[in-house]
Amino acid sequence: LSLFFFLKGIILEYVQDGEPKTRSIDLLDLRPDTDAIALVEEIRKGEPLITASCKEHVIHLVRRLQEKLEEKEDHKFYLFKVLRAHILPLTNVAFNKSGSCFITGSYDRTCKVWDTASGEELRTLEGHGNVVYAIAFNNPYGDKIATGSFDKTCKLWSTETGKCYHTFRGHSAEIVCLSFNLQSTLVATGSMDTTAKLWDIEKGEEIVTLSGHSAEIIALSFNTTGDRIITGSFDHTVAVWDVGAGRMLHTLIGHRGEISSAQFNWDCSLIVTGSMDKTCMLWNAMTGTHIATLTGHSDEILDVCFDYAGQRIATASADGSARVYNAETKKCIAKLEGHGGEISKVCFNPKGNRILTASSDKTARLWDAATGHCLQILEGHTDEIFSCAFNYKGDIIITGSKDNTCRIWH
Repeated sequence: LSLFFFLKGIILEYVQDGEPKTRSIDLLDLRPDTDAIALVEEIRKGEPLITASCKEHVIHLVRRLQEKLEEKEDHKFYLFKVLRAHILPLTNVAFNKSGSCFITGSYDRTCKVWDTASGEELRTLEGHGNVVYAIAFNNPYGDKIATGSFDKTCKLWSTETGKCYHTFRGHSAEIVCLSFNLQSTLVATGSMDTTAKLWDIEKGEEIVTLSGHSAEIIALSFNTTGDRIITGSFDHTVAVWDVGAGRMLHTLIGHRGEISSAQFNWDCSLIVTGSMDKTCMLWNAMTGTHIATLTGHSDEILDVCFDYAGQRIATASADGSARVYNAETKKCIAKLEGHGGEISKVCFNPKGNRILTASSDKTARLWDAATGHCLQILEGHTDEIFSCAFNYKGDIIITGSKDNTCRIWH
């Protein structure tokens, strides 16, 4: 049995009948003053996997979570370093789990690996014949990197050495999105050819092609347990697939415009989708039924995300504002207003009390998730910012811009 913890839960990995399985345990109500020992005893009653021998380990994890919850709130970010990362514009940035290193993809056909602490370039991953558009680490491990390119291939690399393990070929058009499952056994790629493909990381082989959309796939996301994946398409729909069988379980129909973003919440019970139709929709992940439509934006929704607890949803729009909704009441609880241009990216810090937005107005902003107050403006880029990310601790930010630079903020 191996355990991973996130800010609002623990993932158990175990093997049953030779099959790797995962289960997640929710810790949504955890507070700094919760009695950790009593809580773990309570969890053990309903979870036979947590035996007496690993009880201490779980208590230790819970206490570490409590320490994180108590850390001070008023962190101000300062520019640490400007990386003239590539000779052509960046496409994406991504951290490994600890935030010790990050990667940048670019129109210059490379992906670069950077050391966060020093801002030094560690290595350049070369070999693609066109734009490197989609990039990811296999978090929580971080020992592998996947790159998806307009050259129609996806490559799997060693973070440590920069060696290319596999080149996945089979798509007939550009790859624009990709994702590892949390178990780090599969990588999924989504393409302009209307299909997604699942690839076996060890063997370097295609496992299945997910066909069913009638237009480009622009977003995809695994759930935490790795048995489901969702694909969002320009055909206005999101499909829910059974990973093991490679078949479509549900089609989420209701949006009247292209899908821009789709995500599961932490416990895999909900799916949120954002669309060019100016709305965000909430769906039951098990049944595929529509739960609610979150309205209020006056222009296209370009990004949506859940906080790690799945209690709040943030939306980013071309109308220059972001919004926060309560996932349970479906009410808008905060409007994040102040950017002078469209917001293309929004993300919560791991604790869920801060929101980061990236805008075409050349700034990123940090907001209080509960009140919607702007806490800080991260200025200095000379062109639009299209990518931003927190590290796992929430005390480092990276912003990627069309100005060919990446900025590290501490």
